[in-house]
Order: sequence, then C-alpha cells, then structure tokens
Amino acid sequence: MADLIVRMKKHPDGAASLMCVRTDGTNTWQTPKGAQGFFFAQHDLTHYAVETVLGCRQGFYGLLADGWNITDFGAPWPKGPMPAAALVPELIVGFLDMERASGQRWTAAECNEKARLYAESNGTAIPFALSDEDLIQIRKKRSELFAQWDEVAPGATLELAFDRAVFAR
Repeated sequence: MADLIVRMKKHPDGAASLMCVRTDGTNTWQTPKGAQGFFFAQHDLTHYAVETVLGCRQGFYGLLADGWNITDFGAPWPKGPMPAAALVPELIVGFLDMERASGQRWTAAECNEKARLYAESNGTAIPFALSDEDLIQIRKKRSELFAQWDEVAPGATLELAFDRAVFAR
C-alpha cells in the first residue's frame, strides 16, 4: 500500500486542487485560486518527479504522508521548520520552477552551486550532490507527468501513488 495517494483535480479553468490521502484515511488538501491554481499543478508534479526519482523520504509528499498538512508549509510553520532532508527537494523544485519560468536550463553543477550559496547564506548544511543524470531523469519524469496532466479532462482527477518502499536510494 502506498504511503500517500496524490489526487490532482483539474477545474474547468485549468487550475488544480490537490488532495493527499494517507494510509490511515486522513487527508490534506488545497484549492488555490487564480494564477496560483495554475502554478501549483506543475509545481506539485515537479515535487512528485524530484521526490520519486531521487527517493526523497522526507520531502513534501513524505512529510504529508507522515502527518503534515499542506497548511503546515509556511508561516507560522505550525510543525516547526522543515527537516534538513526536506530542503534538498525543495531547492531542486525551486530551481526547476525558475528554469520553467525563464526557459534557461541549469546544469547539476549550477544547481549544486546555488544550493551551496543558499545554505551558506542561511547558515544551514544541506546535503546536496545532484548529478547531471539525476537532472535528466527528473526532467524526463516531470515531462511524463506534465503530459499526463495535459490529458486530464476538466472535472477529472490525476491520481498518483507515493510509495517510499519502492525507492532505490
């Protein structure tokens, strides 16, 4: 059984709602409106690609599976700061979001340097060593997910299983 079932519902305007159902049946969800509703569909699919390809057990979806709610990710941070392991996928997803917005692709070395600078300026240690092969696999998975999302009809739902037991790393 998957740790989390991820359901993205496409609204008539193309925006998305996200619901994540845990193994105990509890769930967390959000329905962002306007531009956020469009942004978060691809952002959340990028999280799925990064976390499944790299086997991130404590990224966004792993923390949701462990009982965090979507509203716990942001001020006032009711659960406290994210674990250091969760910062790795957050940074990679952020880098990929910036790439998508700018149209400029970054190398793994560029991502690693940006992560180092982030860690240095925030006084934190981030275990970060992204390879070019990692980026190729993440981008491939993300492209597949974006294509699946594009095929979802308005009113329908894309469902993905997030299962840490299958992670190779």
